[in-house]
This record gives sequence, structure tokens and C-alpha cells, in this order.
Amino acid sequence: MLSEVEQDYVADSVGQYTGDRRIRVLLLAEVANPEMVSVPLVAWSIAEALSHVADVHLVTHIRNRDAIARQGWAEGSAFATIDTEALVQGLFRAARALGASDERGWTIFQALAPIGCLAFERAVWKRYRPALAAGAFDVVHRLTPMSPTTPSILGARLKALGVPMVVGPFNGGLPWPARFTARMHQEREGLSRLRGAHRWLPGYRSMRRNAAALLAGSLFTLGEIPAYARKHSFYLPENGIDPTRFGKSRERRAHVPLRGAFVGRLVPYKCADVLIRASAALIRAGMLTLDIVGDGPERDAVRALVDSLGIAQGVTLHGAVAHADVQDILVACDFLACPSIREFGGGVVLEAMALGVTPIVADYGGPTELVAAGCGIRVPFTGPEDLEEGFGDALRALIAAPETLDTIGAAARRRVANLFTWQRKATQVMAVYRWVLEGGARPTLLPTAV
Repeated sequence: MLSEVEQDYVADSVGQYTGDRRIRVLLLAEVANPEMVSVPLVAWSIAEALSHVADVHLVTHIRNRDAIARQGWAEGSAFATIDTEALVQGLFRAARALGASDERGWTIFQALAPIGCLAFERAVWKRYRPALAAGAFDVVHRLTPMSPTTPSILGARLKALGVPMVVGPFNGGLPWPARFTARMHQEREGLSRLRGAHRWLPGYRSMRRNAAALLAGSLFTLGEIPAYARKHSFYLPENGIDPTRFGKSRERRAHVPLRGAFVGRLVPYKCADVLIRASAALIRAGMLTLDIVGDGPERDAVRALVDSLGIAQGVTLHGAVAHADVQDILVACDFLACPSIREFGGGVVLEAMALGVTPIVADYGGPTELVAAGCGIRVPFTGPEDLEEGFGDALRALIAAPETLDTIGAAARRRVANLFTWQRKATQVMAVYRWVLEGGARPTLLPTAV
């Protein structure tokens, strides 16, 4: 069930922030693509939802043109593209030369990303400055990049024109938890220790001082915002749910053997191996089966671990599965296990909750913020050993009382439907637009009980 605070929030916000005049938004999302996953899909989903409640003109990178056009958006009116592809490809080559790959070394890519984003913003400014000066847009919203380490050159320029700028939701930078140094090095993330240097980049202070509103996708990121910008900062998780993509509902009633799922890339920080070891004795006893959905550099190690533990009969390694098909696996499960120890957002957790599948999450980062009391299970930990032990304890408790999963799953589904659809997110963002344009009481984007 939703808490009383959450129920009041939903009831009060249904009719809020409406008016006869649609707000004109110049929406900047260098990365926005309906045919991809992760940040590109999040950005597209927010843009598409906003287009139903505001006059949105999306500006994105040229690589997204065809995918957006296939959604029926007209180039020139609904969206426009910026071509910095030669520079972007050069940055990718530089990142790979420094040791990054498609599967590891994300911090290396992020260290170089501001160069490409600066070029994108310069091109936007050159193209749209006359229209902005003429009052063609009410708000400029920089939706991506979603990393808080990437500054903007637009804040002061827009403020000088009298056009408010909204930034975010941005998220990231979650520190590696103690005692996971080995996994950090496996991920080639040693550079993350130098992340604080982004505060010295040109545009860091200007963006935060001159933006009319900053949207932080996690409580950690909100806490990193300097005191001088807190008064116009809001907590708003970036992930949401499209009921047409995840519209099924779990009908299965939990019983032993339980069926659990892991969904994610097979990389060290996702900790699929921790879940497998925590489950091994229960699988051998015939009390549990696991579906491992995903691929990555750890695939061979995961397969070898399953074989060495003698549990191949109870573990299905699906490999990569199309995003649209993931719900077909999840909806047949009793729980989703997310032992990831450095997850910024946790979109897959919301997807499971939307289906009525109970999430069991490592109590750190984005997923634990999405899982309110009674809507999932949090596993506290201090290191790899007690993370494994904690997941094992949680699974044994559920096997002793499997009906708990049905109750939690139903509550999780209601929570997502009321608070985390893209339509709800559009309402939340519109509340910020109206606040920066009209003033008045500061909006609450999520109830304080979240």
C-alpha cells in the first residue's frame, strides 16, 4: 500500500500545474533514442511524455534522427539535430586508447565527455540564440548529459536573455563502497577517485548558480549540489515506466521452489556471482531456481561458477535478451535480485516492480531509494562476504514464508503506477517549469516518505 503521505501527494497533484497556455520548451538531449536502452531511452521517454503536456522542440544528436523520425516526429518542427559526429568518434577512439571499452572503463568516457557536450551546446547556442532572444521559448531544459560531472556554458547566457534553464535529472558519481576495491579495478574505474576534479571545469559553478532549477536523480547527487544552489534543487529519480512496454502483471503465486531473476550486464559491480553463491545451497536443495538475463565480459566466469557449484540444473543463463522481451521472463518469477553495489538509477528495479515482482536490492545507491518499506527488500552490507550472506538470509526467509512475495509484489506494482510512470514524471517536471516561470510555493516532486 502507499503510505498516507504518498496517497495525499497523488490526490493533490492530479489537478496541479495545469493551465490554458502550453509552455514552450527547448529540450536539449544530445542522447535521446527510443530504440536503445539506459540513458538514451530514459531521455527519449521523458521527452515523449513532456510532448503531451507542453510544446516541446527537441534538439538531439544526428545519430538519433532516424529512430526519432520512426516515432512519427517531424524533423524541423518537433525536433532538430546537431552533427558533431566527427568529434564524438575521435573522443571514443581516445577513450579506448586509454583503456576503456564498451563494457568497462566508464569513467574514462565520462572524463572526455565534456568536450563533446561543449561542442553540442556551442552549436545549439549558435542556431537558437536569435529565437531565444525573440522569446520563442519559455524554458530551456538540458535533459542530457545526465552525468553531474558535465558542466554547461548556457546557464549565464540564458539568464542574460531572461530565459530560465532547467538541468537534469542528472545522476552519478556514487562512490565505490568500502572493501570492493578489487571489483573497482576489474571495472577499470581507478580514475573514479579523481572524479572531484570536475568541480574545477569551466561552467561547473556557472551552471549551478545560473540554472533556474536543478533536478538530481539520487539523494547522493542532491547532497553533492553546493549550498548556493540548494534552494533551486529538487530530487527526481530519472527512471520511469512505460506501461505499454511493461504492461503485463505477475499472476503466479509464490511457492517453493521459488523462481528468481537477475537482469543486467555481467560485469563485476553487478555482482551476479554473489547472488549465485548465495543461492547455491537452496538450488541444490530444490527450493530455488534462477534466471540470469544478460551478457558481458563475466559470462564465462559466471558459467564456470554455476558448473563448479553443481547447480546448472537450477540456473538458466539466457544471455542477452531484447528489452521488450525481458518482461516475459520477469513476470514468471517471484523476485528480482539486484546485488549491484554501484547502481546510480536502477531502471530494472522499477520494471520488476511494475510487473508485481518483488525486488531484493543491495542497500546502496539508486535501487534502495526506489524501494520503499513494504515494496521490496533491502540487504544491508559492508563488504562482499556479508552481501552474499545477506542475500542468502533474505532468500531463506522468503522460502519459509513465500506468500510474503505476493504481498510485496502487489504493493510494488501500485507504487510504480502511482509515482513512477513517464506520465507522472512529465507532471513532476511541468511543476518545476511552472515554478521557475510563475513562482509561488516550491513544488514537491516526490512525497517525503519516498
